[in-house]
Amino acid sequence: MQQQADTLRAVRCAVYTRKSTEEGLEQEFNTLDAQRESAEAYIFSQQHEGWTCLPERYDDGGFTGGNMDRPALKRLLADIEAGRVDAVVVYKVDRLSGSLLNFAKMLETFDQHRVSSSP
Repeated sequence: MQQQADTLRAVRCAVYTRKSTEEGLEQEFNTLDAQRESAEAYIFSQQHEGWTCLPERYDDGGFTGGNMDRPALKRLLADIEAGRVDAVVVYKVDRLSGSLLNFAKMLETFDQHRVSSSP
């Protein structure tokens, strides 16, 4: 068992959250926080696999999922391309994209950099 723990590869997990409107974002605990909390709990449940949650927040509040013109998504993709992220965790896959074409483009980037995604 110790040998397995020694060879366990760390998996750096980024949490991406999005809400289409700004309604409710002013609340102390909003839907972006709830999405992040859920994703962090999932990452914690995978600690035995070496998963760790990155501290950076990739939150796009008030942005549609219909395009990729979102500040946090751009930072996330840049961090993936820079090799700083091993997995992306989202509350639901539609938080990443509401467009199948854009989602396919994101998955292509993920594949190129050996990044996985988990809803």
